Amino acid sequence: MSSDIKRKVVLITGAGSGIGRATAIKLHVLGAILAITDRDIFGTQETYRLCGGKPHYWGVLDVTNKDDISIRIAEIVSRFEHIDHVFNCAGINPTTYALTDTSDEYFDSLMNVNVKGVYNITKETILYMAKGVGSYVNVSSICGLRPKNGFAIYCATKYAIIGFSKSMALELGPMGIRTNVVAPGYIDTPTNAAVVEGQEAVKAMVDATSLGRMGTAEEVADVVVFLMSKEARYMNGSVVEIDGGIKLI
Repeated sequence: MSSDIKRKVVLITGAGSGIGRATAIKLHVLGAILAITDRDIFGTQETYRLCGGKPHYWGVLDVTNKDDISIRIAEIVSRFEHIDHVFNCAGINPTTYALTDTSDEYFDSLMNVNVKGVYNITKETILYMAKGVGSYVNVSSICGLRPKNGFAIYCATKYAIIGFSKSMALELGPMGIRTNVVAPGYIDTPTNAAVVEGQEAVKAMVDATSLGRMGTAEEVADVVVFLMSKEARYMNGSVVEIDGGIKLI
């Protein structure tokens, strides 16, 4: 895998922490050239530092801001000439709300980041993607495959990502650009809803997983990098669940 990732230019959104950061570090170890972005300047800079600094690029990027995106993509293309892979990892994790308690602001925030953000980045980068070898990897969730009580808006965004990505696969496939999706389950990151809620919520997640533990960001990163590699060259429009065996209870 390392030989075909080496020197490839990879744009990562949401790289300032969690799965985005773990993926950046793995790609750096494999010799990729990274465009590390996140709306959190401190997280972005820390990921850049962990990846050794140059020759990588780092920049603050809000995936809901089209002007911001245009500037950053122009900088990346000016520096590297093209983009081989895009990891659309920026997203907002859910807060448990009954529909009667959901605000318009919460709805708009999740839709704008989790769905429109992927659309914005995709639309802006298509013309610069390497034909024949390029790929997108988008982040959905197990909540994009099965519903969860109290997560109606989050589920809506993650179901949308799967539909959007499968349409991307059909449209971009003839250009030799693949699109695949990762659907993580209960991953131990600082923004995971259970981690935020506390140990009781974490235990409930662990108990619901057949492997008896939460996953790690690094375990998701392994799959993301595989989907970018030539080993996955005939995967297009696939949705890969990374959930440790969620119990159907």
